Amino acid sequence: MKPLIAYQGRPGSYSGLACEVCHPSFATLACNTFEEAFAAVRGRQADRAMIPIENSNVGRVADIHHLLPEGGLHIVAEHYQPVEHHLLALPGARLSEIRRAHSHVQALTQCRGFLRKHGIAPVIKSDTAGAAAELKDTGDKSIAAIASSLAGKIYGLESLAANIADQGGNTTRFFILAREPERPDPHTACMTSLVFRVRSVPAALYKALGGFATNGVNITKLESYIVDNKFTAAQFFMDLEGHPDHAAVRNALEELRFFAHEVAVLGVYPAHPFRGK
Repeated sequence: MKPLIAYQGRPGSYSGLACEVCHPSFATLACNTFEEAFAAVRGRQADRAMIPIENSNVGRVADIHHLLPEGGLHIVAEHYQPVEHHLLALPGARLSEIRRAHSHVQALTQCRGFLRKHGIAPVIKSDTAGAAAELKDTGDKSIAAIASSLAGKIYGLESLAANIADQGGNTTRFFILAREPERPDPHTACMTSLVFRVRSVPAALYKALGGFATNGVNITKLESYIVDNKFTAAQFFMDLEGHPDHAAVRNALEELRFFAHEVAVLGVYPAHPFRGK
């Protein structure tokens, strides 16, 4: 039996495409929510979960930073997936016939120039793959969907135009999550992700981060967000280059724990080759 990787979305979504690219030997399990994808791995219905963390165009994915510390899973890898929008239509349709394009609001916004150029009206749907699935049953050759090439393959649609986003480089970063941590070889390029809190007092964050500066540890991402519906303290999500077994990282984390509290390492994993581009 093939191992299973869970994701949020319908078959043909960009998360589903990321699963096939990153783990082609895995079967996929589509889930309605991120919480269901986490639960599928915790409950052993799936072996991995593919969860989007941020997008180069629209920033971080809502709710994920809250789910990661509480989800009971560990980050074991990262994956960068290019988002290549296709204009999908029923077999035999022509681009000149298309009058409306259905898709998620973000996809429609990213393809605004293409739609305007071809006189196509945008119609908002809840997700890209869902728009492709609905188009399959309409029989209307004047309607198209903006979605992934995988969605076209699954729902029997033809791509009338590929890579139609107005700006190139649209990329989504994913975390691959598992029930148990998988520490990579510390002699290879690694990333460490963690969360922590500091008191709402002057210089608290400055002191907490001082050890990373003095030990020469590069922080590639630092985000804050309010927790527990209170504005007296914030939780921080951090990505840093290195492995906790490295002396510099170990010393920096020791200093962080002295000035911060509720420090939790979410995962140590190989740095994706995309980072070198």
